[in-house]
Amino acid sequence: MRKKKGELPVIGISLGDFNGIGPEVTIKALADKRMLNMMTPVIFGSSKVMSFYRKSLNLEDSFNFMTIKSLDEIAYGKVNVINCWKQVLVEAGKVTDEAGEAAWVSLKTATEALQEDYTDAIVTAPINKHNIQSEAFNFAGHTEYFAQTFGAKDMLMMMVHDQLRVGVATGHIPLNEVSNHLTRDLVRRKLKVMENSLRHDFGILKPKIAVLGLNPHAGEGGLLGSEEEEIIKPVIEELKDEGNLTFGPYPADGFFGVNMYRKFDGILAMYHDQGLVAFKTLAFEQGVNFTAGLPVVRTSPDHGTAYDIAGKGEASEVSMREALYLACDVIKARGEHMAEEQ
Repeated sequence: MRKKKGELPVIGISLGDFNGIGPEVTIKALADKRMLNMMTPVIFGSSKVMSFYRKSLNLEDSFNFMTIKSLDEIAYGKVNVINCWKQVLVEAGKVTDEAGEAAWVSLKTATEALQEDYTDAIVTAPINKHNIQSEAFNFAGHTEYFAQTFGAKDMLMMMVHDQLRVGVATGHIPLNEVSNHLTRDLVRRKLKVMENSLRHDFGILKPKIAVLGLNPHAGEGGLLGSEEEEIIKPVIEELKDEGNLTFGPYPADGFFGVNMYRKFDGILAMYHDQGLVAFKTLAFEQGVNFTAGLPVVRTSPDHGTAYDIAGKGEASEVSMREALYLACDVIKARGEHMAEEQ
């Protein structure tokens, strides 16, 4: 067996674009040795890249790692680094094809480790959605990649910080296509994914969910758009009839403006920026991107590659640390839920 009963979870970390802030926030998060009381991290990347950033950040005394040749050599209770590529040129802050290719190899290798049960979850450092593109990776982002890789029919990008959990119904699509994608079936499926995740992944027995309207003032009774009356409201009523605590649709501006979000366990926004502008305003450096609906656990910091500050020692590691914490929490919650069902 790979693991002995009672060992801490093994968290795989894909390094992302090594010219961005991924290596820096990973090093800073794991330099706190208390993290090893919760998990055994395995970084899929390059020991030379990690050594380069460790030296540039002056963290050679506080951040240590073991370089391993295979996943059978994982050193529990230590930070592990497995080399996924040979020599590369680190050019912090620059967009290069080499970094994009390395990001894909890192992600692919970390995913395979998760599939083969060497790791219990994956935390993905930021990628550049352009230079990673290839015949092998042709996705809008991590969320879509994991959904296809693990055969998730329904998944939900959900941003998490403490009790604030915001999902987006339509995800990574152009704004002018949102209305065409919005259907009763889609809204219902996304709400069911959120409801199941809040129960299984966050341990909330009877989650209370708010649904935002698509149009200004939630359509103003049909004066400013028909989606609320024709699509969103009917789904909310159906779910209420089935015993779910689902409410709305609420005008998005007022909902966040008067702190109504504090009264709910989850919030479903209709499109990407409607939910994420509010979320990142409230919790930018602490937020975590969690993919609900997957059979595996995947989290990520809620920021991008931040090339403008890469290599300067300015990047905050808080979101990466929170992503690692959340991965451990979801693993625990899922285990407890499974135990209750047996």
